[in-house]
Amino acid sequence: MTIENFALATAVVSIVFALWLRRGVKKQSEGDEKMKEIAEAIREGSKAFLKRQFKSIFVVGAVIALALWWAFDLTVTSGFIVGALASSLAAFLGMQTAVMANSRVTEAAKRGLRPAFQLAFRGGAVTGFLVVGLGLLVVAGFWSTTENLRALIGLGFGGSLISVFSRLGGGIYTKAADVGADLVGKTEAGIPEDDPRNPAVIADNVGDNVGDCAGMAADLFETYTVTLIAGMLLGGAIFMGSNAAILLPILLGGTAIWASIIGFYFVRVADETKIMWGLYKGLIASGILSALGFYWGISRLVSSPGNGGTDFFTNIVKIPGKPMDYFLASLVGLVVVLAIVLITEYYTSKKFRPVKSIAKSSESGHGTNVIMGLAMSLESTALPSLVIAFGAYAAFQFAGLYGVALAAVSMLSMAGIIVAIDSFGPITDNAGGIAEMAGLSKSVRAITDPLDAVGNTTKAITKGYAIASAGLAAMVLFAAYTTDLVARGLAAVFDLSDPLVVTGLFLGGMLPYVFASLAMKAVGNSAGGVVLEVRRQFKEIKGIMTGEAKPDYAATVDIVTKAALREMILPALLPILVTLVVGLWLGPKALGGLLIGTILTGFFVAISMTSGGAAWDNAKKFIEEGNYGGKGSDAHKAAVTGDTVGDPYKDTAGPAINPMIKVVNIVALLLIPFL
Repeated sequence: MTIENFALATAVVSIVFALWLRRGVKKQSEGDEKMKEIAEAIREGSKAFLKRQFKSIFVVGAVIALALWWAFDLTVTSGFIVGALASSLAAFLGMQTAVMANSRVTEAAKRGLRPAFQLAFRGGAVTGFLVVGLGLLVVAGFWSTTENLRALIGLGFGGSLISVFSRLGGGIYTKAADVGADLVGKTEAGIPEDDPRNPAVIADNVGDNVGDCAGMAADLFETYTVTLIAGMLLGGAIFMGSNAAILLPILLGGTAIWASIIGFYFVRVADETKIMWGLYKGLIASGILSALGFYWGISRLVSSPGNGGTDFFTNIVKIPGKPMDYFLASLVGLVVVLAIVLITEYYTSKKFRPVKSIAKSSESGHGTNVIMGLAMSLESTALPSLVIAFGAYAAFQFAGLYGVALAAVSMLSMAGIIVAIDSFGPITDNAGGIAEMAGLSKSVRAITDPLDAVGNTTKAITKGYAIASAGLAAMVLFAAYTTDLVARGLAAVFDLSDPLVVTGLFLGGMLPYVFASLAMKAVGNSAGGVVLEVRRQFKEIKGIMTGEAKPDYAATVDIVTKAALREMILPALLPILVTLVVGLWLGPKALGGLLIGTILTGFFVAISMTSGGAAWDNAKKFIEEGNYGGKGSDAHKAAVTGDTVGDPYKDTAGPAINPMIKVVNIVALLLIPFL
């Protein structure tokens, strides 16, 4: 058996497993007619948004594809198209699964915590295994067909482009609807969250799916594929003549999928105090099994004596060195995953100091809530930075630059189970919203609310995981950039006394801030239209507040859809344009500085925004449970303000920085022949 065939077979198994899980979810009851009506409105709004979003992206993608065809060849262009289509498919399937599962989880909550938990996780796992299955399929399939590493860069570019648009478009939509609904509904009208009298409530629930499902699926698909491609690029450059060095990343990816499928069956929950632990059991089992599989695979591809065949894989030229060194480097990636997950939970869960500190500060007003939230968001960058720094250093000590690549690949190989845990969040969020809008008993909300609160943490964990892995992947891409420069006889030393390098550093350091600013302003601009529409309906449609008249949900959905698509274009194209200008105008040294600056500041800004925003959100939920005065108290009003500030932090600007970092690196790699 060849490694390519092993990877392709594993990818097919992952996709079939996901479809089998989806079939099981679909068999469950959607609930009564009212629940079905609400779920259908959410489903139609989500599909309409994605359809219009992909039409907008198609125009940009077609122009870029033509440019790649002119600059390179049909193979690179084909890679770009395949990557873009696969990323779009991941986004669509992720969203479709979530909107199918939400009302079914609400119905399952009538039977208790365990059925609702299991169904929500099963729905999330559909997205998780589709993402990694599609990712491994396109990378292994495209390599088997072309054996062209530059074409793989084109594939990564296609996935990254769709990811940026999906994260931005979905993020702008979800937070514009959320902020607009909260500002008028909760703050001005004094009605609860997810109240059916709020004209923006359907748009808010649609946003959970197009942002946290479609956007997240495209993001993790892109991160997964780009990391595999980066590892393959570096392996081919460092160990010329050893095809095992190129193929080891997809072997590790395939091995981890098998481990994650087994780990799926370890996920169980006993009571509402152990929901997170129920999810962690699957993650830990997957990690341990992956480690065992990595040792098996690496021991067959690495050989101290040098080249030769293996006892399992055919047509392999082994990697020189000690198997244990490469295994320990891959093990670093798994340890980093666990550390990032635990750190992110600490900063975003209601159980720990950061969230409780923000909730406590709400007693003294809106300003102190915002100040404490900002303080915690800044603090949350320290531990992940230390983990990534020491992880990269340890991996380098074990196996050099290729060891860092293996650490990044092993970290991303866990994406299947991580995405499953993440997608659990928007499903439970929608389930709670449907319970509220359908007027179900408090016993149902008593089940969906703790699931939703854990879902907020799982969404934050995945964003932290994606950003941390982007940091490692970007380091590998930068190493590939410098290695390619050397191979072409270009300068690859980035000296801080060189003004070109310093210029690039400042431009790169600036880019994530400008990008985040544009994304935040986009949410503000889009939310403004939602606020005006909700106010108009409250004023003009008599009987909304008494429940005698029904709000015009479709009008709000249409307004926020148009606004989100209009606002996403500029920030999505910014990193591509800046990289092209710096590379073609200032040259390879300035471009190298740009990459370093973008990686460094982008990592810190993204971690700060995602963790801080999630902490604000759960601080509000902590107060709503009855702490510091509970719902309606002054502390609660202050917490709502903090949550409103944190929304575009955690769901729009912060997550979108992750694919932005890699877009800059991928474009830089494509530019090298023209420098």
